[in-house]
Amino acid sequence: MRLQLGYVPLCDAAPLIAAHELGFTRAEGLDLDLTAEPSWATLRDRLALGHLDGAHMLAPLALASRLALSGPPSDLIVPLQLSTDGNAVTLSRTLWAAMDPDGEALADVARAFAGVAQARLRAGSPLTLGTVHPFSCHSYQLRLFAEAGGLDAAAFRTVVVPPQHCVEALARGLVDGFCAGAPWNDVAAAAGHGRIAVHGSALAPNATEKVLAVSARLDGAILPLVRAVARAGRWCADPENRAELIHRLARRTYLDLDPALVGRAFAGDPDASAEPGPRIRFGAAVEEPRAAQARWLLEQMRAARQLPADLDIAAAIATVYRPDLYRAAVADS
Repeated sequence: MRLQLGYVPLCDAAPLIAAHELGFTRAEGLDLDLTAEPSWATLRDRLALGHLDGAHMLAPLALASRLALSGPPSDLIVPLQLSTDGNAVTLSRTLWAAMDPDGEALADVARAFAGVAQARLRAGSPLTLGTVHPFSCHSYQLRLFAEAGGLDAAAFRTVVVPPQHCVEALARGLVDGFCAGAPWNDVAAAAGHGRIAVHGSALAPNATEKVLAVSARLDGAILPLVRAVARAGRWCADPENRAELIHRLARRTYLDLDPALVGRAFAGDPDASAEPGPRIRFGAAVEEPRAAQARWLLEQMRAARQLPADLDIAAAIATVYRPDLYRAAVADS
């Protein structure tokens, strides 16, 4: 069976890419056509309209799409979580110099950021920060960063910039900073355009980041797909495979970057529970879509005033998150 799957060029698309490249899907009788999508909004629409069968997707956006809060109505379900962590807030060199924080601890950096943001707001030229989509952990982590410094997030503007264009937006001065996933923060820093101010894992440790979102119409193909991508995720999590994984992701077909930059996303101890840094987590420990994770996302959405007041949280979680399908798929693994 041939399936059309989409992804946005990021390191945490690795399980889908590995499932395709290493034959995990072929072993399940599936042929994948992987397409790199230009933005999360495009991916959301193509998935909802049936042009894609499944995708590597922002966890909050999968919920928002199925709950008719963003884009066309969809029948999406989440039978597998792909990754946790991996985001960072990167600020322009000019902004960082103006902040001049007393230290590199979160509290120091956040307070320094708040001071500059308030001064810019009083001067009538508020800071502008890029986020990859309104329904994203990136948006929520920007709010949490502001709150860590005692700042109301309304003190700065946010604009949507696809992750692969965040570096260019920063270099051109279109934004004063951004929150995006790996590898784009390291790319900006290596090019001299920005400074990584804080990693998302310091703001929300082990936050659900990307999920496998699929159309419910796939029916019988769902379990083989989940099984293949779960096995690929476990392959990605194995430190012995890290060099090969980085090499494959860095290829022109996918990220088209220096492998050294891609590799920074996988630094750190993969068994650590909440290590600060750019580390992305894959594998069995993060794969099951859990109600508690979905609840945390919905709480962040509520804090961002993105949810209707009468939304039944429990019903929403049961509609979208399908741990039963995950368990059925990996029962014999």
